Amino acid sequence: MTSSSSSATPASELLPATCRALTHRIAVGQAEGRTPSLVGAVAREGGQAWCGARSMLEGHEPDGGTQYRIGSLTKTFIAVLVMRLRDEGRLDLADPVGTYLGAGPAASATIAQLLSHTAGLPSETPGPWWERSPGDLRPGLGDILGPAPHPAGRRFHYSNPGYGLLGALVGQLRGHGWEEALRREILDPLGMARTSAAPAEPHARGFAVHPWADVMQLEPADPAGLMAPAGELWSTAHDLCRFAAFLLDGDDRVLTAATLAEMRTPASPPGDDAWAGGYGLGLQLFRHGGRVLYGHSGSMPGFLAALCVSPSDGVAGIALANATSGPDISGIAIDLATIVADREPRFPARWQPLPEVDQSLLALTGPWYWGPRAYVLRLLAGRAVELGPATGRGRASRFRAEPDGTWTGLDGYYTGETLRLVRGADGTADHLDLGSFIFTRTPYEPGAPLAARPDPEGWRPF
Repeated sequence: MTSSSSSATPASELLPATCRALTHRIAVGQAEGRTPSLVGAVAREGGQAWCGARSMLEGHEPDGGTQYRIGSLTKTFIAVLVMRLRDEGRLDLADPVGTYLGAGPAASATIAQLLSHTAGLPSETPGPWWERSPGDLRPGLGDILGPAPHPAGRRFHYSNPGYGLLGALVGQLRGHGWEEALRREILDPLGMARTSAAPAEPHARGFAVHPWADVMQLEPADPAGLMAPAGELWSTAHDLCRFAAFLLDGDDRVLTAATLAEMRTPASPPGDDAWAGGYGLGLQLFRHGGRVLYGHSGSMPGFLAALCVSPSDGVAGIALANATSGPDISGIAIDLATIVADREPRFPARWQPLPEVDQSLLALTGPWYWGPRAYVLRLLAGRAVELGPATGRGRASRFRAEPDGTWTGLDGYYTGETLRLVRGADGTADHLDLGSFIFTRTPYEPGAPLAARPDPEGWRPF
């Protein structure tokens, strides 16, 4: 077994009992999943905190630098490249992909629909299954697309060809292949030198294990051609810890934390009565034990992979196996994150006073009333504010300060809505207007605007 390694970004050390629990989870996963090898890792506080492995041969465990094929985890990398283009103003997520590519039956699908698997496209390509056949069997984009089985925008339907289109879109707008964009824009900035479209030694070999006997055979690893953006990449536990740290906190060299938050917002109902999962823009959502995690799972012949991030705990779990089926790879990754989160919860950020305060904004803090309902306005750093119920549940949002003196909602019901301070004729603060909801300093304040106007007879017993 290996522990935190100098080849990965250093992070705080875990307690011995936590490390043993993580190692035990990997051992159980390898044994019960009947997989030749299983590597697990945990990232927190900006880097790798633990890495361990279990192999069918004692003394031949892989380490955190061994490559495994990560399958559909590739899609998250493609989504990051697309969101970078959006943030640069090169495209709009509402644009039809046909604006940029000859996309045949998918031409009217929007980029957002492709990212979120709501474009109505088929799950797989026509003809031989792309994961087990050479990519040169599908030389053009038209060869990866079949008839759409669902109306666009109506439901979640996982589509591998949709990500083939997104990879081609990145290449079209960058003027070089998506692999080169990946290297320049994600891998190099994050220091992920062992992530690549083709395997590089040392790497694991992919196996299929017989369902009813303890024997196995090698699986093919053909290049996927135009379908490569759906699942081609190879990576390591060390590299994926770096990627997990990026997904947790953002990195302005790649994507901001605000754009990552947008990517993990559910784009459609999960289609699951238990709401155990969902999908954003290139990120899977997992709900487990009261936690909502995000990341992605992946599979290709001979390989399974999962990366699951718990933002509330600041921790991520990673699991890699070289078997076509067997271990519950997402469950293992979630368990690794949960073991650390439960045994070693992170410390909250230190309370500190604001570095500076605008006295005019400070005067606005405290109770405000929407009709008879009490709300509280709190002042945050950077002239931001938070407005939420004084007691109980209700609509609460944080608001970003704008240059014109207004605020824009960042989360909750009021995301994107404008909060304005309205002053009276004498220049004093009169009321807050939040998308036509009026908040006054007293309940149903006399002289308030129409939306908050009191009964002329005032408060009285009936």
